[in-house]
Amino acid sequence: MKPVTESDIRSSFLNCSKGEAKRLGPPRELDGQPWDDLDFLGWRDPGAPERAYLVTERDGRLVGVALRVTSGAQRAFTSRSMCSLCLTTHTSGGVALMTARRTGEAGRQGNTVGQYMCADLACSLYARGRREAAGGGVVDESLTPEEKVARVRANLYSFLDKVTGSAS
Repeated sequence: MKPVTESDIRSSFLNCSKGEAKRLGPPRELDGQPWDDLDFLGWRDPGAPERAYLVTERDGRLVGVALRVTSGAQRAFTSRSMCSLCLTTHTSGGVALMTARRTGEAGRQGNTVGQYMCADLACSLYARGRREAAGGGVVDESLTPEEKVARVRANLYSFLDKVTGSAS
């Protein structure tokens, strides 16, 4: 992913109003992001932990999606959950159900799309082996890092298609 500015981020959102995008809590340390290792920039709002945001490049433009983090019952430390984007398994709250309001009329009617994602939204780093999940959540796979990255992107784009109504 190419480096982006706070202004780029705020203007990229598809599923919230311009006012909501203006008020969102931007990611900290944009200059310190590992841009070459990111398929998307994801962060939790430091002022509102139930809010998260995801921005990615798609078809030559930035696409941003506002997310709500569903707080569910905490699972036991030995219980594992899997992110549906990068397929990393986590223990104890490392995966969260995140919902996005759909765009257009469906979103105005309150329709949302949900996806289980890494709670820290670091899927790109897990897929590349740059970060390890707490509790040793590595699944033994024969895929190369490039194939894992391609899978993250395919799963992300599938989710974005559901948010925008482009999915069949």
